[in-house]
Amino acid sequence: MAIKKFKPTTPARRFMAVMDSSDITSKPTVRSLLKKIKSKAGRNSNGRITSRHREAGAKKQYRIIDFKRDKHDISGTVATIEYDPYRNCRICLIHYIDGEKRYILQPIDLNVGDKISSSIKGLDSKPGNAMQLQNIPVGTMVHNIEMKPGKGGQIVRSAGAYAQVMGREEKYVIVRLPSSEMRKILGVCMATIGIVGNEDFSNTVIGKAGRQRHMGKRPQTRGSAMNPIDHPHGGGEGKTNSGRHPVSPWGMPTKGYKTRKKKASDKMIISRRKK
Repeated sequence: MAIKKFKPTTPARRFMAVMDSSDITSKPTVRSLLKKIKSKAGRNSNGRITSRHREAGAKKQYRIIDFKRDKHDISGTVATIEYDPYRNCRICLIHYIDGEKRYILQPIDLNVGDKISSSIKGLDSKPGNAMQLQNIPVGTMVHNIEMKPGKGGQIVRSAGAYAQVMGREEKYVIVRLPSSEMRKILGVCMATIGIVGNEDFSNTVIGKAGRQRHMGKRPQTRGSAMNPIDHPHGGGEGKTNSGRHPVSPWGMPTKGYKTRKKKASDKMIISRRKK
């Protein structure tokens, strides 16, 4: 897998860089694993925009991913590697020996024909296998980690991401997340071995506004270009400084202002990413 660049036939093409799709082996073939999600385009149930700068974007179907990995002690084979429009990594279609088919996130070094499995007990530490954190050796790279037993993987799911098992403390396992945060997670939570694939995605360059529009992102107008009635930074004769720290249209500070509410899970954090 590599980055694909283009000849500078237009200003947009000069810097555009996209992912090479040579690793994709098939288009979706299992219709029961596809689901159509109606786009809200940032609107709530009353039809009013509550999340700005969003639109429907290009048509796409959601792939139902097996984040829970709860098909224990049944071997599966990687049948295809496919593109997923809803995430930046590739997905694998797994054919289990009992006939069921499921999608999982593709880790690095998991290819068509490889065997994977999931178990509450310990397994070989090879990419794609899933097991409880308490059975994973210290130092192993993992992804798709559960926060609550049985809920399914919630963290470390994007392209190139991984967490590392650092140690154990009673019924908890200490994990270092991609943000460098150290956190305690229950040892009975499931995690998948390996690093999420498509790690070169961070090197892509959008190149033109049209590609952002396909993703459902609309243009954003600067507050200083608005009138005073529309934004606290608006108004003034000519191009002026607003005379205050940056704020949202509703007056909320936007740089360094902490908005995170206290959560019960805060006690599980050993060290935060921000010292």
